[in-house]
Amino acid sequence: MKSRQGARLDRKKLMADPIMMTTIAVLIVFLTLFILYPLAILLVDSIYSKDAGLTTSFFSTVLDMGTFRTAISNTLKVGFLVGLVSTVIGLLFAYVEVYVKVRTPLMGGLFKVVSMLPVVSPPFVLSLSMIMLFGKAGIVTRHLLHIYDNSVYGFWGIVIVQTLTFFPVCYMMLKGLLKNIDPSLEEAARDMGASRGKVFTSVTLPLLLPGLGNAFLVTFIESIADFANPMIIGGSYDTLATTIYLRITGAYDKNGASAMAVVLLTITMLMFMVQKYYLERKTAATLTGKASRGRMLIEDRSVTVPLTVLCGAVALFVIIMYICVPFGALFKTWGYDFHLTTKWFVMVFERYKGFKAFKDSFVLSFISAPVTALLSMIISYLVVKKKFRAKGFIEFVSMLAMAVPGTVLGIGYIRGFSGGLFRTGFLQGLYGTGAILVIVFVVRSLPTGTRSGISALRQIDKSIEESAYDMGANSLKVFMTVTLPLIKDSFLSGLVTSFVRSITAISAIILLVTPQYLLITVQINEFAEKGSYGIACAFATILILITYGAVLLMNLFIRFFGTSKKLKEAD
Repeated sequence: MKSRQGARLDRKKLMADPIMMTTIAVLIVFLTLFILYPLAILLVDSIYSKDAGLTTSFFSTVLDMGTFRTAISNTLKVGFLVGLVSTVIGLLFAYVEVYVKVRTPLMGGLFKVVSMLPVVSPPFVLSLSMIMLFGKAGIVTRHLLHIYDNSVYGFWGIVIVQTLTFFPVCYMMLKGLLKNIDPSLEEAARDMGASRGKVFTSVTLPLLLPGLGNAFLVTFIESIADFANPMIIGGSYDTLATTIYLRITGAYDKNGASAMAVVLLTITMLMFMVQKYYLERKTAATLTGKASRGRMLIEDRSVTVPLTVLCGAVALFVIIMYICVPFGALFKTWGYDFHLTTKWFVMVFERYKGFKAFKDSFVLSFISAPVTALLSMIISYLVVKKKFRAKGFIEFVSMLAMAVPGTVLGIGYIRGFSGGLFRTGFLQGLYGTGAILVIVFVVRSLPTGTRSGISALRQIDKSIEESAYDMGANSLKVFMTVTLPLIKDSFLSGLVTSFVRSITAISAIILLVTPQYLLITVQINEFAEKGSYGIACAFATILILITYGAVLLMNLFIRFFGTSKKLKEAD
C-alpha cells in the first residue's frame, strides 16, 4: 500500500515538473521516429505493395530462393560456432586474470591490449590481416610454408576473424562475474577434498552458467549481424547481412530486401529478448554483490604454466594480426616487395581525398559523441530515478538498437526517410545529409552508453538528489549540478566510446552515405574489396591512431579530472 502511495506521489511530482515532462515527450518522439519508425516501414515493405496490397508473397519468394536459405544456414552456423569459441576463449582469459597468479607483468599488459584493440579499431581490420598473413600472397603461407594456392575466404576465414574480434567482449563480461564469486564457496569445496577441476565444474561453472549463456548470446548476435568481415573475407560464402546488402544495392529489390531484413531482425530480436530479459536477470540473481574478501590465487605450476602459455599465444597472435596493418601500409607491395615506403600514405591524401575522408568522419563522430553521451545519461536517469508510465517503453526502445543489425537499420532509414510517410518537410530532407549519419551514430551507440549510465546511477543514494529538491532546485538543476557530476566518469566514458564506435562504424552507414560525404571506414572497405591492401591499410592505420589517441586522452582526463580522482583526494 505504501509503495503504491509512493509511486502516486512520484507521478504527481513528475506531472508538476514541466522540464521533466518535456524531456520525456522529446525522448519518446526521438526514439519512435528514429528507431521504431524505420523498423515499422521495413515490416510494411515486406508485406505490402501498391499492386498486390497486403501479401506474404515477398517472404515466399525470398524463402524459395536457394541462395537465401543457404545464407540463413551459413549465418546460423557461423554465429553458433563464433559464439561458442568466443565464450570459451573469453572464459579462459577471464579465469587466468582473476584466479591465476601470473608471474610476468607482460602478460597483464597483453591482456589489456587485447581487450582494447577490437574497441579502437575498425571491425574488419582482422580480415585484412588474415588475407595478408594466410592468403595466396600471405607471409605465412607463401613465404614461410611455401603454399601458393591457400584460400582464407569462406566459412573458416569468417569464423576465425569474428572469434578474434568478439572474444574480448566475452572476456570483459566474464571477468566481472568471476570477481563477484565469493571465494569461500570454492575454498569450502577444496577443504572437503575436491580437486581444482572438481571445484571448477561443481561450484564455479554452475554459478557462471547464466553469465556464459549471456556472453554466448551477445557474441551470437554480434556475429550474425556483422557485415564488414563477411563482405571482405567471406568470398562466395553468403551470410544474411551481405545477401541483404547485395539485394538492395545490386538487384534494387526493396520489398525482397525488406523481407530478408525482417527475417534477420526476427532472429536477432529473439536472441536479444532471451539475453536481456532472462539471462541478464538470471546472472544478477546468481551472482549478487561483490566477493566478501580477496581470493587466494592459484600458484600451482601445473595449472599456471599451461593456462598462461595458452592465453599468451592467443594474445600474441591477435597482436601480430593488428601489427600487420601498419606494415601493410609501409611495404611497397605486400607479399612481393617488402621494401619500406610511404607512398600509400601519400596516395591516401593526394589521390584519394584522405583529408576530406578524415575530416568528414571526425566532424560527424565529434558531433554525435556528446549528443549520445548526454542522451544516454538522461535516459539512464529517467529509468533509474523516476517512475512514470512510459519508463518501460523508453528503456526497451533505447536498448533495442543493440539487437538491430546495421544493415537492417540502414535499409529502414533508406525506406523511411527517402519515401515512407514523410514525402515532404524536414524529415524527408534528412536523407543524403550529414544529419542522418549523425542520427545513425547516436542510435547505434545509445545502448552502450545507457547501460553504463544505469550501472553508475544505481550506485548513487536517492537521498542526495532529494535533498537538492527539498532546497528548491528543479529537475534540470538537480541533474546538471548533482547527478551528472557524480556520474562524470560514465559520461566521459560514454563520450569517447560513442566517438570510437561512430568513427569505426560501417554496416549501417555504407547504405546511407552519399558522394557528398567521404567516410574512412567506407574507403577502407572499398579498397579492401578491390584488393588494394596498401591503401586500405594506410587508411586503417591512421584511423586506429585517431581512435587509440581518443581513448588515451579520455583515460588521462578521467585520471586528473574524474570523480574517482576526487574521491581518492577526499580519502
